[in-house]
Amino acid sequence: MFDAAIIGTGPAGLSAALTLQIHGINMIWFGSDPICEKVAKAEKIHNYPGFPAVSGAALAAAFQAHAGQMGLKVTAQVVTSVLPMGDHYALSAGADFYEAKTVLIAAGAAAAGTLPGESELLGRGVSYCATCDGMLYRGKRIAVICTAKRLEHEIAYLAELAEHIDLFAFYKDCAVNLPNVTLRSEKPQGVEGGFRFTGLRLQSGEILAADGLFCLRTAVSLNTLLPGLETEENHIRVNRNQETNLKNCFAAGDCTGRPYQYAKAAGEGNVAAHSIIRALAE
Repeated sequence: MFDAAIIGTGPAGLSAALTLQIHGINMIWFGSDPICEKVAKAEKIHNYPGFPAVSGAALAAAFQAHAGQMGLKVTAQVVTSVLPMGDHYALSAGADFYEAKTVLIAAGAAAAGTLPGESELLGRGVSYCATCDGMLYRGKRIAVICTAKRLEHEIAYLAELAEHIDLFAFYKDCAVNLPNVTLRSEKPQGVEGGFRFTGLRLQSGEILAADGLFCLRTAVSLNTLLPGLETEENHIRVNRNQETNLKNCFAAGDCTGRPYQYAKAAGEGNVAAHSIIRALAE
């Protein structure tokens, strides 16, 4: 049982992780490694204190170095669900489960939205975890939606099991080149099925039939991640202490709303960390 779980390795997650580390809090930190991937893509940043006209790559490198100096470790898994368990939370990431007394969501503003019909069929032909559910589709035809190159190893794993994969890659330079994988250029518009998933509705109106759908994303939509979490205009509603409507669940950074600024995210991460420390003390 961890004292705290942080979801997200952007400036908000890093700021919170640093503060919790200083206070000796037993925590687990989920996200991409190296950290701050989106920061690294910024051309120039002019309003981050102490780093005038810094490139995103340089600022991300400084963040990475700071995390390393503090001994912070990242668990490079995508958290697909957080479940309230009364006095703590259970987190599902890949095929693993974790427990924590408090949770901080710092997943950024681009937490992926779901397709129409996707949430309704989750667990009934729609899956977010290749290693969890891949074996169910041995010798079958599946569709895969993938949003990041670093998740391609999961496509390769599924290709070893499935008869055929229709792949929808939402990123540039897809490197998957396997005989039973077809790269599709059309974007899916919705998920079809009654009790179980039966196919994807494409832009052309075609229904692509498949036995299962795997959505491999770097983040899960807020309404899927944590049931009962209060949102407003696709952002998590928080108070000045970064508290959500759920006890011992906090949020910080772009996922709480505008302005989308690194300095704002880092400040909110620090406030959230102190709120977590106070909640644990209570």
